[in-house]
Amino acid sequence: MDFLINIFARLGFLKRDLDYHLLRTAMIVIFVWFGYDKWFEAEIRGLIPLIKSGPLIFWTIPVLGIKGTGIFLGTTEWTCATLLFLGFWNKKIGFLGALIACATFVGTFTILPFVPGAWDQDAGGFPAMTIVSSFLLKDLVLLTVSFYLLKQDAGRVIEARNSSSVSQ
Repeated sequence: MDFLINIFARLGFLKRDLDYHLLRTAMIVIFVWFGYDKWFEAEIRGLIPLIKSGPLIFWTIPVLGIKGTGIFLGTTEWTCATLLFLGFWNKKIGFLGALIACATFVGTFTILPFVPGAWDQDAGGFPAMTIVSSFLLKDLVLLTVSFYLLKQDAGRVIEARNSSSVSQ
């Protein structure tokens, strides 16, 4: 086991901030890709049952319509991706991106208990998942990653503020 750990270390996987940069990059890719899909009506039509079941996002289709919901969600996701990207250089902007990311995944993850067809009735219902519940369950991991980025950026902003006040 020590041999494998030493190889892991020699390959540079223990470098400071590698995990932070990899997770930030992954979230940017996810938000760009998910946001891109929202510009197509077919994508939003496929999400209608999920959106209508969401306790925090159910209002979007009645208020904005299908096309407006797509524009709203796509714009939100691309804005989040942009803020996360800029967060490589500006931690306050990165913090804002991570905060929006947390909000989006709270909004989507809270759909899980309410969406029809989430639990496989032939297997006894909850906790036997269907593709619907497994699709939403990924948002738990994405919420956790978003929270990690939020925490890291907040800590870096505070650290920079404290180091600049000490040097004055």
